[in-house]
Order: sequence, then structure tokens, then C-alpha cells
Amino acid sequence: MAIAKYSITAIDCEDPASLADFYSQITGWPINEKRTWRNDTGIVGWTQLQSGGGASIGFQRIINYRAPTWPEGEVPQQEHLDFEVEDLDAAEVELLSIGAIKADHQPGSDFRVFFDPAGHPFCLVKTTS
Repeated sequence: MAIAKYSITAIDCEDPASLADFYSQITGWPINEKRTWRNDTGIVGWTQLQSGGGASIGFQRIINYRAPTWPEGEVPQQEHLDFEVEDLDAAEVELLSIGAIKADHQPGSDFRVFFDPAGHPFCLVKTTS
């Protein structure tokens, strides 16, 4: 029997609102305003996307946030997300148009590595049938 049910992946960043918007454009998941918290000055400290199912992605404000230095370096990647797509080329064009940056180092051919606007690596993975 399971001890717990998986519900959320939380991502540290400097600006949770803008990073949530970026990932909302990728997934089509809406920002859950009921799960958005602001400090006394109105700065978003936490927000999350809701999939419509059980899982979601959260974004947490970290003061002095430092982006990962993938694939090597002083700051490890810590986590990354994978998104399945049918057409890598078409999805890449769309990602670049919303602010993703394609990584110089591409270790495979069935997936592509990108960075979100806060510097987190994530991948597009070609759907296999």
C-alpha cells in the first residue's frame, strides 16, 4: 500500500508568476489562482499550474536564486521536466517563440534540451508509438 500520493513538482525561481506563465504556455495548464500566495507587497512567493488531474507544477520564489549550470558546473540541475511531443522541430519553434533557450549541448537525437527563462533545463521527448 502506498504511503502517499504524488501531487506536485515544485521549482525554485526568482519570479514564480512569469515562470508559471511560461510553463502554462507549454502544457496548456491554467495557473491556479487559489494556490497563489503573495507577500505583503504583492510579490508572488508561490503559484502553481493545475493539470486537471491530480498532478501540478509549483513555482516558489527564492531570493538570490542561481540558475543551474547544466550539463556541468558549480550549480547542479537538481531536477528537470520532460514533455512529450510528436514533432520535435515544430515544438522547438514554439518553445523558442515563448522564451526558451536551446542548450548548446544536445546528448541525444530523440529528445532536445532547453532552458526555461529562469535557467532550468527541460527536455522535449519525441513520442514513441
